[in-house]
Amino acid sequence: MTSHHARAVGPRVSKELRDRDDAGRPRTAVEDTEGGAPLRCCLRRSRPGERVVLVSYAPLRRWAAETGARPGAYDEQGPVFLHAGECRGPGTAATGYPFVRPGVLRVLRRYSADGHILGGHLLKIPETADRTIDGAVDETIRKETAKEIDEVVDAALTDAFAAPEVALVHVRAVEYGCFLYEVRRPRPGGAPYETGPDVGRGE
Repeated sequence: MTSHHARAVGPRVSKELRDRDDAGRPRTAVEDTEGGAPLRCCLRRSRPGERVVLVSYAPLRRWAAETGARPGAYDEQGPVFLHAGECRGPGTAATGYPFVRPGVLRVLRRYSADGHILGGHLLKIPETADRTIDGAVDETIRKETAKEIDEVVDAALTDAFAAPEVALVHVRAVEYGCFLYEVRRPRPGGAPYETGPDVGRGE
């Protein structure tokens, strides 16, 4: 169990993006023959043969529409993968943080309630956790590795929310700068703002 919740792109927004993305363009589905695309609708990687669609997504703009924030020049959009058809999301059985492995780099970008950038943090998952999830044969080792990784991400997110003015964190890939998921400030007492089908672990 983690202290923070990774939010997937929800079913309603995913459908809107498949029809017309946040750049105003319709998109065409393709078959992912190799697999491995990070799907933001369910926070897991695609499997070979699944149909996916690459869309332009403006996460801060979507959040601002819910909250009334005015990000202004901080609004931006970029490419994300979704399932080409209806997706049920991560599911209630999903736990932990998605799209992580030993040695991977992530950027945690902090935003205020107004949608303005407050700063960022470069996070590297330690190589010492190199009993990789994909390569581990023993289930106990796999679970221990996943737990270690979650603890590193958990600590980084807790640190990101240490400043009371931080309302939202975007987790992004370093290599391409792509948006992976968002995390919102927990309610007082540690309860998340939402725990429905839009949150959970990917693979």
